[in-house]
Amino acid sequence: MDSIEIEGTPKTPSVSFEAATGKLVIKGRSIPENSIEFYKPLVDWIDKYTSEAKGTVEVNMQLEYFNTSSSKCILDVFKKLENLHNKSVAEVVINWYYEEDDEDMLEAGEDYQSILKLPFKMVEISSPA
Repeated sequence: MDSIEIEGTPKTPSVSFEAATGKLVIKGRSIPENSIEFYKPLVDWIDKYTSEAKGTVEVNMQLEYFNTSSSKCILDVFKKLENLHNKSVAEVVINWYYEEDDEDMLEAGEDYQSILKLPFKMVEISSPA
């Protein structure tokens, strides 16, 4: 199965999911005009990936900011991954990155953690000088 790559823009995050390694990276800002349209290719890809997934899926969420409509779509992505995890198809681990002074992003990660039955790791990174 081919990997999925979505190039980032000032309003959309870059998305990279390597099928061979099970590594998903979502990085940048997520404030697209139409969040559902932006995240649909990733959600559809994960549906197809479910039949081939094995081992561990490592999710690295490195968002600077996301809007409300993106938050629902991110939850949809996480729920697809939770489904993989619950069916014991693959172990899923989510690394939620947040800058040391960004309490909102930390809280957002904790909110997702409380909703989902997936292992979350909160990863504090130093704020750029």
